[in-house]
Amino acid sequence: MKSQRMELSGDSVAWDPCYIGEGANIGLRVSIGCLAHIGRDVTIGTGTRVQGGAYVADNTQIGERCFIGPNATILNDRYPPSGDSTKWEKVSIEDGAVIGGGATILPGINVGQNAVVAAGAVLTKDIPADEVWVGNPARYHMTRNAYEEARK
Repeated sequence: MKSQRMELSGDSVAWDPCYIGEGANIGLRVSIGCLAHIGRDVTIGTGTRVQGGAYVADNTQIGERCFIGPNATILNDRYPPSGDSTKWEKVSIEDGAVIGGGATILPGINVGQNAVVAAGAVLTKDIPADEVWVGNPARYHMTRNAYEEARK
């Protein structure tokens, strides 16, 4: 089966099949990959890319110019399946953050501006801006500046 391009408003695109929940607010120039699940009332900022197979739980807030890697999982229910949305805890991912492929973000977490969560990491607590965290449970690894230097 061939994935089909779905044009969204604001020069954004999603690749079918994917799910975009009711009340989702998709910014300008956003790309949502095939098989991604974008929950209800999710906000995705301008220029963000959500790769295929990613799961973004209801009420998640994703800033501008973020990258959500393939099969990343962003959760909101600490005691699943609670069935009570008043107990769900939203996740906030600030501008410029990177969530690596296969990473898991637990409910109620804040990912700081320009922070990086490495592929496969399990984030169990808030991380500050400009830090890179790795492992399970995720722990500090390096600064974002050092990460950018290593990418060159």
